[in-house]
Amino acid sequence: MKLCVIPGDGIGGEVITAARTVLTTMLPEVTITEAEAGWHTFQQTGTALPEATLSAAQQADAVLFGAVASPSHPVDGYRSPIVALRRALDLYANIRPTVSYKVVPGVPPVDLIVVRENTEGLYAGRERLEDNGNTAITERVVTRRGTERIVQQACTLASQRPRRKLTLVHKANVLRVSDGLFRSIALEVAQQYPTVTVEELLVDTAAMHIARSPERFDVVVTTNLFGDILSDVACIHGGGLGLASSANLGEQQALFEPVHGAAPDIAGQGIANPLAALGCLVLLFEWLAHRHTDTLTYHLLAQSLRAAIATTLREGPFTPDLGGTATTHDVIQAILDRLF
Repeated sequence: MKLCVIPGDGIGGEVITAARTVLTTMLPEVTITEAEAGWHTFQQTGTALPEATLSAAQQADAVLFGAVASPSHPVDGYRSPIVALRRALDLYANIRPTVSYKVVPGVPPVDLIVVRENTEGLYAGRERLEDNGNTAITERVVTRRGTERIVQQACTLASQRPRRKLTLVHKANVLRVSDGLFRSIALEVAQQYPTVTVEELLVDTAAMHIARSPERFDVVVTTNLFGDILSDVACIHGGGLGLASSANLGEQQALFEPVHGAAPDIAGQGIANPLAALGCLVLLFEWLAHRHTDTLTYHLLAQSLRAAIATTLREGPFTPDLGGTATTHDVIQAILDRLF
């Protein structure tokens, strides 16, 4: 397996280095190529995603991405490298699982996945200024191809899980054309999966239920912007953004990325929590299990690492974001001890 590793900015390098230690211990035969991208790379080279990095990503089976520190204001020539990679590799499905690792008496456990369309919608990049710069217009793009393949991905995931339930989230009562098309195509696709139970929710209602009663959800599928928001709401029940992992899946390749961002306030202090990056390795192993004949080996790797992460979240050591004093190294050592 060929893996392109892109540390990025801030704590990205720290958590990816930690994850790389665990990965090469568990899967020593992996071939790793490291490449540069991000705001720091833009400042140094004038581009956030150098051609050499894009080439390395295209030649790899998968990408492990750290974090990006983006400017809070428009900068000429700067484009998000993670968005560019998603488009260049056609990574159409964003997968965001949320699991409650801590058992709280009287509180139902949470185990849900938000499946977000990753290439179109309001993030399609079709924006313009009119009226001498006084009016901004963004086009929302929904296509049959984009909808079919994201709902197929969600239905396949749901059919492999015990509850086999899919929640289709939209706002077709207001966005009658774009979400109307998304809804009708999604329901057509879902009919091809008779073992999956399908429900519909408007996005505002879905947000309320995810915040209040997340245990009712299994697999949620929706459009790009809605999925971006709902997955962040959901991750509260798994410990917040600092513990959230994501997979960006295409037909041939995949990119795995912790959601926490560059966290420049703690960068270089050695206290970044690496568990979200390790969660990306779990998703990587699960992806590999579906692509290789040696399915059992990769499933066992995923299960072992998931169990080690769960034990660490319950028993420690805890980095400062979780109320402890442990370093990144302390957490990685605890993970390795629990693996072997």
